[in-house]
Amino acid sequence: MSARPDPAAFAPAMSAAASSDAPTLDLIFVEGYRGETVIGIHPSELHETQPLIIDVTAGLPRARACDSDRIDDTIDYGVLRERLDALMLDHGVQLLEALAEQIARLLLLDFGAAWVRVRVVKPRKFHNVQAVGVQIERRRADLRCGREAQAARLRSAQVLSWIGSGLVPQAGPEGR
Repeated sequence: MSARPDPAAFAPAMSAAASSDAPTLDLIFVEGYRGETVIGIHPSELHETQPLIIDVTAGLPRARACDSDRIDDTIDYGVLRERLDALMLDHGVQLLEALAEQIARLLLLDFGAAWVRVRVVKPRKFHNVQAVGVQIERRRADLRCGREAQAARLRSAQVLSWIGSGLVPQAGPEGR
């Protein structure tokens, strides 16, 4: 059962595009992506996959594809779907908010979007609730510390890799 897009959901992008100082945006979307992943904070959620439904809307400032008719000049839906498939297998987070943030960063950094809206839903999480979830909006200009944040994530990933392989960094003499 697929819901029709709510026109009000696009209002922030449309109002930003309509203001004289903001560039117009071409909105590209993937609606109703369905994936299975392990995500959550409760013990019952940590051992079996559960379904997620993801909607993404990405704004590109006047996509060159409108003139060039080339897929390389826009967001390739097929490639985005493949990246979402891969993320469902290996996202490493517990909260829907953190997963939505990863998806937003993927669109902003890897696909060149200027603005994104990401909605992540757990359908039928509770017997008396249709769905629970989160929706976030991000702009490329608002990314925190850009390269510094990415370098910190890479350092953290390296430390986790060392710990996973049994190489635990030791504190120096001043840290003992």
